[in-house]
Amino acid sequence: MLAEDDFRRAVQMLPLVSIDLLLRDPAGRYLTGLRSNPPAQGAWFVPGGRVRKDETLSQALCRLAREELGLAVPPQAWRPRGVYEHFYGTNFAGEAGRSTHYIVLAYEAELAPDTAALPLGQHRRYRWQPAAAIAADPGVHPYTQAYFKESAP
Repeated sequence: MLAEDDFRRAVQMLPLVSIDLLLRDPAGRYLTGLRSNPPAQGAWFVPGGRVRKDETLSQALCRLAREELGLAVPPQAWRPRGVYEHFYGTNFAGEAGRSTHYIVLAYEAELAPDTAALPLGQHRRYRWQPAAAIAADPGVHPYTQAYFKESAP
């Protein structure tokens, strides 16, 4: 793990590789959480996080499912959904003018955890919604909406 100042410099100079977790329940609804932290603070967003140095994608999927969802999910449960880019005008500390660039690997799995049991570190609360509702909801971050707009009829 980098010290905060080192990480701040890395974010300023380099793109970060991250994974977004698209959870679909058996009814076809998707999980979003109300973000607690910058850069997407205050918007509904799918769970996810950065890939760490020397961490394989399988390891990152397992760690992120554990940290973001409190679940032990085997990597083979996840299906690649696509590669995306996210650009923010702020960084993890909410500092304006210090942009963040993510290369995002989106993965999808069918899981139905109880929202009451999900960790509240990155998200204040959670909800399940159909893809069309997420795509149309102005409270959902545009980067999360994009996952569901591309698959809409």
